[in-house]
This record gives sequence, structure tokens and C-alpha cells, in this order.
Amino acid sequence: MPAATPSRPRIELELHDVYKTFEMGGEPISALRGVDLQVIEGEFIAIMGPSGSGKSTLLHILGLVDSEYQGTYDLGGERVSGRSTDELAPIRNQEIGFVFQAFFLLPHLSILENAALPALYARDRAPDECLAEARTRLEQMGLGHRLDHKPHEISIGQRQRAAIARALINDPRVILADEPTGALDSKTSQEILEIFNDLHRQGATILMVTHDQEVAAAAERNVYVRDGQIHV
Repeated sequence: MPAATPSRPRIELELHDVYKTFEMGGEPISALRGVDLQVIEGEFIAIMGPSGSGKSTLLHILGLVDSEYQGTYDLGGERVSGRSTDELAPIRNQEIGFVFQAFFLLPHLSILENAALPALYARDRAPDECLAEARTRLEQMGLGHRLDHKPHEISIGQRQRAAIARALINDPRVILADEPTGALDSKTSQEILEIFNDLHRQGATILMVTHDQEVAAAAERNVYVRDGQIHV
């Protein structure tokens, strides 16, 4: 009996020949210059590079926040480049989980309410179901005893855990993290990094912008951005 043919790895994200230009003082500034990038399902990638190299621009395009660029972008095998902001909004909500250095938790809402927001925005579940899922995600982050607290009432590390719970609530295809350990002390950074390692072991696709060599060392692959181009 012939041996089974191994399945080809699934390409989760693919950019081809992507250019992004800004205008500053009437002069064109090239933020990205002919970027090609393939990300395989389940990869954990660290994106590194100096300030102004194009890392944030790259992350905004991958996260469907910026749609004004040249080139093509396929997400999960589906062409998303060329779509309008309104068309991209539900895809971004369902397929992308964001984790930021500054957390972006709404100060007037509880941790539970913050974590539930992406599910509530999706409007495909009843509010009670959204809150129940948020509770589960927060409990997985060790925050079951902090559900009713506001962001200013918990530690910085707990805020980042809450932000990760929020990013996961819609079971996204990809997690994008922008300097998620940048505001944390070394011990808390390691705790947050271990959460990302656990998510990776569970099969999550993660792209993380970082300046920290120790954080980058935890990724399977490092991608370097310099002068708007990728250097592997």
C-alpha cells in the first residue's frame, strides 16, 4: 500500500509585492517597499527592526487596519486587499486578535465588559453568551477573581492578561501583538510570554513585534524589517 502523501502546510497570511507610501511635507515617504511575506498556519513569528523601519505599517496592513497600499494580501486563502473599510471591519473583528503594549482597555468598563467587547460587536451571539465567553477567557488568564474590577484597579500585568483574553474571545485566525511586553517588568514579561508560548503550542498563529531579543528568541522564526523591506 503506498505511503500517504503528507499534507502541505496551510498558508495563513500572504503578502506579495506590497508597497506603502505616505506623504510628509508634500514629499512621498516609502514605508514599505515590495514586501513579500508568507506565514504558515500555527507559526510564531517575531517581527524586529529599528524605529521607522516599517514594522508598525506592516502590522497595520496585516491587521486590516490600513487598506491603502499597493500589492496583494491573502488571509486564510481569501483575497482581502482592495476591499473597502466597511468590508474589512467584520473580517478584522472575527479573524484577527490584537494585543497592544498600551492595552487599550476602556477605563469605565469592568475587565469582564472589556473582554466581551469584540464578541458584542460581532452581534452573532446573545450578550449573555458573550459575557460568559469573556468570563471563561479571563478565568483561563487567572483573572477570575478580578472580573468586576476596572483597569486602574488591577496591576499592569493583569491588564495585559485581560487584553489577551479580549483578543481571543472570537477565536481569531491570527493573533497580532505589538510590543506586548514593552511596558512590563522582566518577571511579568516572562509570564506574558509563557501565555503566548502556550497559545502557540495549542496551534495559534502569532506575529509579535518586539525590540526584545529574549522575546524574539521564543519565536520559531524572526523576520527583520529594515528600510521598508523584509530581511529573513
